[in-house]
Amino acid sequence: MYKAVFTDMDGTLLRKDHTVSNKTRQTIQRLIAQGVLVIPISARPLHGMLHITDPIFPQQVPIVSLNGSYIYHNGKIIYQVNMPLHEASAIHDLSENYPVSTMYYSQMEWFANNITDAIKKEQKITPVSITIQPYQKTHDSWEQQQAGPNKILIAGDEKVILAVETALLEKFNGSLNIYKSQPRYLEAMHPNASKSNAIRFIMELYGLQQHEIIAIGDNYNDKEMIEFAGTGIAMGNAPDEIKAVADFVTDTNNHDGVAKALEHFFS
Repeated sequence: MYKAVFTDMDGTLLRKDHTVSNKTRQTIQRLIAQGVLVIPISARPLHGMLHITDPIFPQQVPIVSLNGSYIYHNGKIIYQVNMPLHEASAIHDLSENYPVSTMYYSQMEWFANNITDAIKKEQKITPVSITIQPYQKTHDSWEQQQAGPNKILIAGDEKVILAVETALLEKFNGSLNIYKSQPRYLEAMHPNASKSNAIRFIMELYGLQQHEIIAIGDNYNDKEMIEFAGTGIAMGNAPDEIKAVADFVTDTNNHDGVAKALEHFFS
């Protein structure tokens, strides 16, 4: 019997207009009322999730943000990992060689060197205003606080992102988690930051077993958790590579794919 469902947000739980359908909301709330743990898990920062999750999920449900590098539960942070500053600086230096927009996320704050169209797009779905300042100022502040970014997001043209991904994978050789969350978005995090690691952490917290877990996602950063879960579900709008590793393929995000999958497995 399944006891927990982890659902991605963008491209999965959310429709194209970044809203949750009434059918999906009602299905999730029905399962929660029946004692099933339904957990949102996203590449978004926490402040980009709460205005969506608060009306749907009870406060005692964990919220997994920044691809698993930041987990919020009962009003406090229960898990977070930061990227070492020397690696953040190396990514900054490398990204400066490409026509991309680089964003640095740390807890409830996010930073960039300058405003671009890609950053304006992210700002539209992020209630907290971005801090625009030279990277060195951001770096010096983290150094003083003994902190660092939970995630670095690099946005750009698909071909450029492929080139940046190749360069980063070659440079860091497994010392960071690096993968695309969309064809135009490349994300870099601490090696302990991933959606599958977040699921492992919450499984231990709740005493859950792997076969009791369902994971639903639509993109490359969901691949690991779809493979890890007892039952992995790919959205109808997922790339073929993601569908290939899933146990079940549901409808698209714009056609209640999450609700239909949950109804299939919890009918």
